[in-house]
Formats: sequence, C-alpha cells, structure tokens
Amino acid sequence: MNARLLFVFATVLFVHSATPADSPPEPSLLLRPSAVFDGQQLHAGWAVLVHGDRIAAVGPASEVTAGGAGPIDLPNDTLIPGMIEGHSHLFLHPYNETPWSEQVTNESLAFRTAAATAHARQTLLAGFTTVRDLGTEGAGYGDVGLKKAINEGIVPGPRMIVVTRAIVATGSYGPKLSADLDLPQGAQEASGVEEIVRATREQIGKGADWVKLYADYRWGAGEPSRPTFSEEEMAAAVKAAHDAGRPVAAHATTAEGMRRAVLAGVDTIEHGDEGTPEVFKLMKERGVAFCPTVAAGDAIAQYRGWKKGSDLEPEGIRAKRASMKAARAAGVTFAMGGDVGVFAHGDNAREMELLVHEYGFTPLDVLRQATSGNAAIFHLADRGSIRAGGLADLVAFEGDPTKDVSALRQVRLVLKGGIIYLQM
Repeated sequence: MNARLLFVFATVLFVHSATPADSPPEPSLLLRPSAVFDGQQLHAGWAVLVHGDRIAAVGPASEVTAGGAGPIDLPNDTLIPGMIEGHSHLFLHPYNETPWSEQVTNESLAFRTAAATAHARQTLLAGFTTVRDLGTEGAGYGDVGLKKAINEGIVPGPRMIVVTRAIVATGSYGPKLSADLDLPQGAQEASGVEEIVRATREQIGKGADWVKLYADYRWGAGEPSRPTFSEEEMAAAVKAAHDAGRPVAAHATTAEGMRRAVLAGVDTIEHGDEGTPEVFKLMKERGVAFCPTVAAGDAIAQYRGWKKGSDLEPEGIRAKRASMKAARAAGVTFAMGGDVGVFAHGDNAREMELLVHEYGFTPLDVLRQATSGNAAIFHLADRGSIRAGGLADLVAFEGDPTKDVSALRQVRLVLKGGIIYLQM
C-alpha cells in the first residue's frame, strides 16, 4: 500500500472510529496474533482482550475468552505495546528539505502547526503511540495546542509529552543571521538563577510536562559546543521543575556540559556525543538515563555529503561510537529516541535499526527500550507493557521484531486507547 493510500485509509478509520460527537459504546476486541511481546518477553500463542481504552485480559489464547468481543486474527504477526518515541520534534521537518534556521525564521506558525499535525499522524501510523516532544524550536507553545487537539480526538496522533519552548542561555542559541537583527529564538533565553527559575515556572504554567535545558551549545558559527549554564543555574531550574512534579531533560553534547547537568540533578541526558567513561560512570551512579539520538547525527552527516559505506566516517560519527561504547561499558540506562524531525517523521524506527546494525544492540534490547524501558524512564505507569488494566495502546507487525528489527517496518495494526487507527 503506497503512502497516499495509507493516509486515506487511516484517515477514514479515524473519522469513523474516533469522532467525539459519535460517542459510541465502548468496544471490545479480541486480538489473536502469532505471539505477544509484553514489553519484556515474547509469548507465542497468547491473545489480548481489549475493552474500551484498556486491556481487559492477556495470556494463552485458550484462557482469554472472547465474550462478545469482535476477533481480529493476526496469524503471522507479533503484537507489542505501542512504542514510545523518546526524542521528537513534531514542529520540525528534515534539514535537507529546509535548514533549521529557515524553518524557525521563514515558516509561519500556521504552516508549522499544520505540518506538525501531519507529522503526528505519520508517527502514530508508524507504531509510536506516545512521543516525548523535546521543544517546538521557535513555535512557542504550539505543542500544548497540538496535544490538546489529539487528546480531544480532533486530529489523529500519539499521546504527547511536551516541553514547550525549552530553555537556553542568553546569546548561545539561534537563529543568528546578523548582529543588527533581534530575531525570535528557537528556545527561551535566560541567564542567572532568578531568570532560569522564572522561565522554568513560566513554561510549566503554560503546559510543559517536562522541562528541557541546554547545558551546552555553540556560541558562534563554526565554534565547537561549550558549556552554557553553570551547575548552580541548572540546579535551581531542576529544583523548581521537580518541586512542580516535572522531570528535566538536558541537551548536552560535551563532557563538561553533561557533568554539570548530571550534578544538577537532571533526569535524562540527550545526545552525549563527547561523553567520557567518567561522565557515564557518574550518570550510572546518579540514575540519569541516556538518550543518544544516533539517527540524527547519522542523518546530518549524510546531509553534509558523507556517503555512508563508501567514505571514511566523519569525526562526529567516530566520537559517537566512542561515547556509546563508554556508555554501554558503564551500564547506563538507555532511552530510545532518535531526534525525529532532523529526519522524517514516521521513520522513527531508523534509530532502532542503527542501534542494532551499528552499535551492538540486539532487536530485543531496542524493543524493550522503546516500550517498557521508556515507560519507566518517563514515569508512564499506564503504558509500555501489555498487562490487564494498562492502556490499550497496541501495535502489530508482520514477523518477529524481537529477532529481526526490520519487522518494525511492517506495521499491520495500530490501536491507541482501544481505537483502531490502522488495520492492514
């Protein structure tokens, strides 16, 4: 089925099954796949009973009775929990289409919101029923509105965890086109303890589920990344966020930026390109999870002319390989997230494929990361596993993704909250 037909089919399903005004009775479905991956292990011959938006029962097919449920037979498929994308930017699209700075400066909020709506649909139909969206990159609080529209059934999309604008040190971010121009920035600027705490509380008040800090960044074109916020500044922001019940993610690519963020008490480190054994040891000791976003770096290197497989690897890719090796040796907890938006939405499995094919993870490793692992890291107790009482966010793939990561491209069924959004 081509992409256009897939869109039409999925849209029809959405309109007929998810229009709030219809207020249909809660449906029951009996899913009978070849096997069920429950978030940790694969179980051949299991079935799952769904009632309304929850899983009513799961176990051996002989023990899960249908009652009045409509059966869906999936004899060649594996049923898994809806996957959780750990690092997404729904308000961005691939940089080889339009550079980041031009998206932030030249694309209107109306255009970017319309595009984000399409990106949300593409993400859901790829089997990702939840996303942690780590910044609108100049689109203000648009993610709060998109989340509301999805939750109210106005548009199809994954459940969203949002950070709104993100927080950067004054002068360190972009876009920067001329010193004479005072341009809107891709994140909210702050300096000093008082300002960063104010920005943290402001974003929480506007709807942020998490807070995102930039622990380091480039101060000017052509410069390497350097630490931006002090440990004291970040610690104040973290305390304000945690007091409000919000976890904190830190963009950090340098070893020093990572170190400061970890000591400040953040919950996750994003990217970690130059992480050292010492920093990863500290992360392990402090229980800070690592979201490496290998797919974003891989995509950017190719946009810049790297011919994968034929040219020597760029220095950035070699550094990422070294940092990933150090992180694995230290035993840090990995979150699965690709920085989608740098590359195409709906191509989320690209991160998982790279982790398997180039970084030594097994298909089972990355499937656990994208389901029960991310659910634990992001404090999502109602999803990430298939168990009675959990949300009926379920995805089926042809084949066995616990053994073959390419099976993640063969989506056969997508349910979110018990509603069928895709059935092939």
